[in-house]
Amino acid sequence: MTVRLMLVVALALGVLTAGCGRTTVDQSESTPTTAAPAGTTTVLGDLLKDWERQRDTMMKIADAMPEDQFGYKSTPPQRSYGEQVMHIATVNVDVLKWIGGQTPAPSFTAESAKTKADMLKAMADSYDYGIALLKEQTDTTITQTIDGRFLGPSTRARVVWFLLGHSMDIYGQMAVYLRLNGIVPPASRGV
Repeated sequence: MTVRLMLVVALALGVLTAGCGRTTVDQSESTPTTAAPAGTTTVLGDLLKDWERQRDTMMKIADAMPEDQFGYKSTPPQRSYGEQVMHIATVNVDVLKWIGGQTPAPSFTAESAKTKADMLKAMADSYDYGIALLKEQTDTTITQTIDGRFLGPSTRARVVWFLLGHSMDIYGQMAVYLRLNGIVPPASRGV
């Protein structure tokens, strides 16, 4: 190893001082604390915040389509708008069950929701179920590995991330359905 390369490695490791008598890390400026510093968050806190924010976004887009258009399909093989809403609701509940918890799952089915109001309630209930389950978790339990079924062994956090991504996929489809009906999606209004 050349002297120059050794100097670079030593500097990167903080072994040498920068000519000012201080090491790369000044321990006297580091104060250990037992509480998280102000302005920090946890994975669990972030998941709960994102889940609640997505609940609001999805409820707004679901409500944006008039009830008489809930049967609208962009093409015949696609799900109808109402079926998209119920797909999110049922997948949320089915997958959230993997997390486990004391909160009972909502008991609706894709077939039991007949009206726009029924479908919006089912979606709201699915998100409320997720909020309740997340509030049952701790920073430790949210990172524990569970059987993620088709995801394979996964942390509870990964299961929630999967659902957040899945719902945004469907959100994109719902936004197209709205636009094909001359409706601007709520998140795009005023932009």
